Amino acid sequence: MGSMKNLIIIGHPNEDSFCYNGIMQTIKKTLLDNNEEVEVIDLYRDSFARPRTDLIRGYKDLVTWSDRIYIISPVWWFRLTPRTETFFDEVFTPGFAYNFIPLTKLYGYPKPLLSDKKVRTYLTHGAPALPVKTLYLNSVKLRLVMGVYSFVFGWFKTKTRQFWSVPFVSQEKRESYLRKVEKDVKQDLK
Repeated sequence: MGSMKNLIIIGHPNEDSFCYNGIMQTIKKTLLDNNEEVEVIDLYRDSFARPRTDLIRGYKDLVTWSDRIYIISPVWWFRLTPRTETFFDEVFTPGFAYNFIPLTKLYGYPKPLLSDKKVRTYLTHGAPALPVKTLYLNSVKLRLVMGVYSFVFGWFKTKTRQFWSVPFVSQEKRESYLRKVEKDVKQDLK
């Protein structure tokens, strides 16, 4: 099999962060070491000044180009970062990412238009896993997978991994997180 086209979307403003310097660099290095094509959308390095028609068109072109998409964001206030959310709002638009198929006058269902993409998401949390998964019912991941990805990529078509307590865990733990990332990417290359 020839090389695949990989799009990495990084939504962290700080280049020293675990998202940016750890996860993103690990994905990129693993792909490049395997002679894969890689493009990066760096949401906090791009200018989001309006009008951003050209920027959004460029993002849509990269999404269309890609076979695989890796999305990386920390979780702030139970959402992904503002620019990652803006990316979803302005790139995953009807007609490009999904269409509504009417069932009745009042009701329709979304038909994903990007279901041929392989998608992996990495979310980092400052919080530990237990309260997020119990008290908050894993709401960040559920909303992302059910509220965004099911529309755009289709049900059960994406993989999402969450890393917990990232600012507080040991260096060893972070390294074990990155080994998981590397293993995921190598799995994708098979």
